[in-house]
Order: sequence, then structure tokens, then C-alpha cells
Amino acid sequence: MLVALVGASGLFYALPEALRVGPTWLIVVMVAACATPSVAFRKHCHHMVLLICGHAAVGIVTLAMIGSLGLLVSRLPGHKETPEQLLRAAAALWITNIVVFAAWYWRLDAGGPHQRDLRGSHTDGAFLFPQMTLPADVREEMGEGDWSPHFVDYLFLAFNTSTAFSPTDVPVLSRWAKMLMMVQSAISLVTIALLAARAINIL
Repeated sequence: MLVALVGASGLFYALPEALRVGPTWLIVVMVAACATPSVAFRKHCHHMVLLICGHAAVGIVTLAMIGSLGLLVSRLPGHKETPEQLLRAAAALWITNIVVFAAWYWRLDAGGPHQRDLRGSHTDGAFLFPQMTLPADVREEMGEGDWSPHFVDYLFLAFNTSTAFSPTDVPVLSRWAKMLMMVQSAISLVTIALLAARAINIL
């Protein structure tokens, strides 16, 4: 997850300088600094410290993404960016949107990865994954008796939300998750329908 988040922060280099919220190198450094304790001191660092650092890393990229999207929308009437810049910016923001919300889902679902690991299996959460609907004996036969979602499961969920504007095979159970998915879908809709369509129209 942290590698994906650092990579997403690096996508801001694809944006025109006028659409970046602060220096991009600073965003990358801040995200890497927040992620370092989770990687280097995972076994020795207090859980609360890791939790704060992880939330801070995701929060930094989230604010930068929303800020850049706001700058891009506000500059559209002035035709200040070329079609190529608009397409590049739309692609970078769309991919960042997927990674950022996948990280939020991964960090918040069922108390976060630490709490999910303590339980040993994923039996309760904001999302109803297909494995959770299977009878216990069937899951045991499939070798999924202690199944728990990994980051790629939430990445798949976030990708579907940004492309189909729905969770597809993963029903949403909690209100906070529904609100987050509404925000993600709205950002994706603005990015695809407004920015990319405008750039293609100009081309």
C-alpha cells in the first residue's frame, strides 16, 4: 500500500506546474517520511504511531489531489492549459483517485489492517466481500478459512468505483463507506466527464 501511495504522490509530476499544490518533491518527501516508520519499525513501533503516520500519508496525497483538481477546474474557462496537458492531468488525477481511496478503504475497513490481523479472519466490516458470504465449511475446502482482504482487494474495489461508479461485486454496508464512495465517484466523474472530455473536444 505504501509503495502505491508514494507512486501516486509522484504522479503529481505529470501535472503542469500551475496545477500543483506546492512543490511536488515536498509531497513525495512528506509521504515517504510518514511511511518510513511503518516499513522500518513495524515490529518495534507502537500501533498508534503507525496508525497516525499511515493516516497522515494518505491525508497528504488526498489534500494534494483535491487541491489540484480544484485548480484544474477553476482554470478551464481561461483555456490556460493545452489539450495534451489536460489529458495528462486528467489521467494522473484519475489514477491518484483510485490509489488514494483504496488506501482509505484499506485503512478504515473493520478497524484497519492491524485489527483485521488480530481477528485472524475477516468476519465484519464496511464491505461485504464475496468470500464473506460463503459458508464456513466451503471456505475451509477452498483454503480460505482465515481469509482477510489485502490492499489489492481494496484497489480492485476503488478501480470499479472510479470506472463503473459502483462497487460491482462488493456491497457496501456502512454509511461512512457509502459517503467515501460517493466522494470518489464524484471526483472520478469530474475528472473523466469534464476534464478529459473537454481536452478531447479541443483536440
